[in-house]
Amino acid sequence: MLLVSILLAVIPAFLLLVYFYKKDRQKPERFGRVMRVFAFGILSVIPAIIIELVLDSFLGEGKTLLLLLVEAFIVAALVEESLKLATVRLFAYNRPEFDEITDGIVYTVAASLGFAVLENILYSLDGSVGIVLIRGITAVPLHAIASGIMGYYIGLSKMSGKSYIGRGLLFAVLIHGVYDFVLFTETGFAFLVIPLLVICWFILRNLNKKALAEDRESGRS
Repeated sequence: MLLVSILLAVIPAFLLLVYFYKKDRQKPERFGRVMRVFAFGILSVIPAIIIELVLDSFLGEGKTLLLLLVEAFIVAALVEESLKLATVRLFAYNRPEFDEITDGIVYTVAASLGFAVLENILYSLDGSVGIVLIRGITAVPLHAIASGIMGYYIGLSKMSGKSYIGRGLLFAVLIHGVYDFVLFTETGFAFLVIPLLVICWFILRNLNKKALAEDRESGRS
C-alpha cells in the first residue's frame, strides 16, 4: 500500500513535467538540464520546511481568519514560491541554454514539480491512498500552474532585460495562497479549488502560447 501511495505521489508530477517539456517544441532544452532543476526543486523542500516551522512557531495554534490568511499567503505560498524562484535563478537563469521566454516556464515548472513530488511523498507516508490521489490531481497541478505563470515572467525578464520577476512572484503567491486559504478554512468550499485550477490552467496555456509566438517572432527559436 505504501508503494502505491508513493507511485500516486510521483506519477502526476512526472506526467506534467513531460507535458510542459514537450510544449517547448521550437528549441527544446536538454532533458538532463531540466531534470537537474527538478532535482534542486526537490531539495528546496528542506529549507521550506525549516522556514515554515519557524514562522508557524510565531503564529501559534489559533485558527482566526487573519492567522489563516497569513498561513496561506505568507507561510505557505510566499515561502514556497520564493524558493522555487530562487532555484531557477541559481541553477538555470544564468545558463546559456536559457535563451527563450518559454525556457522560463519549463525550468520553473520543473522546479515546482520537484518540490511537489517530495511534498506529496511526505504526505503519502501518513495519508491514505485517497488523500494522495486527491493531492495528485489538485496540489501537484497547483504547484505547476502557479509557478509556471511565474516562469513566463522570469523568461520575459531574461529576454527583455527588464524586471518582471516581482510581478510573476506576486501572481504565483496569489494563486497558491487562494488555493491554500480555501482549504485551510475548512468551511466546505474546498470544491472552489477546481475552478481556480481550471481558470489558471488556461491562463498558463495562453501564456505558453504567447511565449512561443514571441520567441518565434524574435528569431530566438
